[in-house]
Amino acid sequence: MQTERVTAVSIPYPSLWSIRADIAGRPIVWGTLVINSVRNGVVDGTVNFRGRPIPIRGHWDESSKRIAFDSPYATFAGSLIVVDEQAMPLRHFVLRGRFRMKPPSLQAGETGTWLAATDVTRQLTGKASQ
Repeated sequence: MQTERVTAVSIPYPSLWSIRADIAGRPIVWGTLVINSVRNGVVDGTVNFRGRPIPIRGHWDESSKRIAFDSPYATFAGSLIVVDEQAMPLRHFVLRGRFRMKPPSLQAGETGTWLAATDVTRQLTGKASQ
C-alpha cells in the first residue's frame, strides 16, 4: 500500500481571498475566491462573482509559486507574491495573472487580468537582545 505524501505549501488554505477581474483594463467583476485545499499540487475551492459559489479545480506548483485553475466559465493562471508587514504581524498574499473566458459564458474568448489578495497573521521574529 502506497502512503500519500503531503508537503507544506506556501499558499494558505483554507483561505478566503478578495478577487478582481479586468478586461481591457476595465474592472468587470469583484468577488471572492476560496481555496479549500492544496494537496499534492491539486487546488480545490470555489469562486463567487455573482452571489453563487462556483467550484474550481486546478494545480499549484510550489517551486515556481504558480497557480492554474478552471471554473465552468473561465481558465485562470497566475503567480503568488508574499509581503510581510514590518510593524505588525501580518503577511499579505497576492495572486495575479491572466484569465480566458470560455463557453457557456457570454464573454467566451475574452481575456483579461485578475488579482486576488488575502492576509494572515504571523509570528513576529526579531533578534534577541544580548
